[in-house]
Amino acid sequence: MQNDRIDVRDAGEIDLIELVRGLWAQKWLILGITLLVTVGAGLYAFLSKPVYESKLFIVPPTQNDIAELNYGRGKSTELDIYSIAYVYEVFARNLQGESLRQQFFNEVYLPSLSEAERKGSLDRLFERFSRELVIKGLGKGLPDRFSIAVQGADPVQVTKWAKSYVQRASEAAESELIKNVTTEASVRARNLEQRIVSLRENAQRVREDRIQQLREALKVAESIGLNFPAINSTAAVDITVETGQKMDYQRGSKALAAEIKALESRTSDDAFIKDLRSLQMRYNFYRKLNIDPESIAVYRQDGSVDVPESPIKPKKGLILVLGFVAGLLLGGFVALVRFALNRNSEDQRGG
Repeated sequence: MQNDRIDVRDAGEIDLIELVRGLWAQKWLILGITLLVTVGAGLYAFLSKPVYESKLFIVPPTQNDIAELNYGRGKSTELDIYSIAYVYEVFARNLQGESLRQQFFNEVYLPSLSEAERKGSLDRLFERFSRELVIKGLGKGLPDRFSIAVQGADPVQVTKWAKSYVQRASEAAESELIKNVTTEASVRARNLEQRIVSLRENAQRVREDRIQQLREALKVAESIGLNFPAINSTAAVDITVETGQKMDYQRGSKALAAEIKALESRTSDDAFIKDLRSLQMRYNFYRKLNIDPESIAVYRQDGSVDVPESPIKPKKGLILVLGFVAGLLLGGFVALVRFALNRNSEDQRGG
């Protein structure tokens, strides 16, 4: 039994040696296949179009960047102040919005393609565009930081596209915010205008009531022949719209007639309306409120964006190494298959 084990072991050793010799005998086949695959990988690496990537990083604006949006806002105006978080949220929503991506695809990406490339399915072209323009957050540690990466064959073009895409998102966010501000100001102005109109109408009605009161007092004064104020009367001439004297006839017919004439000839009650001027100032402010887009910023760029000098793919060195390894494995496999087939043939002839 021991001799049988030795024979089996020796047979195994002989098979292994035979295998190595068989593979060595086919070394030129292995080297040829390895060289062929390596050359193919090299051709792919050097002939395929290089792909460049431009990456831009975005962070929230500062309080000074959004100060223009908060002009005329605060507790005294009953208009809430825009916070940095809210402004940046509006920008981030526009940056990641599908409408902006579709617009950029139609207006910028499609016109840049050749006629042959544009003949493909729009869905597939959009999928390709989505792979070449990637927007993502940088993790839980940096929730307010975004990266915008654009890939393409032209390094200048991808850099320009990255900047243009962010600029479009910025303009959309600024337009939305400015529209919100002006709409709120317009509503506030209409409310103030209505208050002013109401105060003027009320003042006119009060003046008309006062004129009617004075006319009746004048009749009383004329009926008793009282042309001038009584000696003991303390009534004084008062032509405001809010006088509430009960004994107006004691002022005499001359004073009453003069006050009636003054009230009837009055063209405006504005000077006699309390707080009217402050309301008018606030109304004019909101009616003329105008936000300059150039004076606000809804984001900040973190770092500079330079034109990429080296492509991100293909990685020529890595492709050559992988090609060499794959060729070596393939050559070894082919040689192993040939060795097994030859041995089976020999065994059959020997049998």
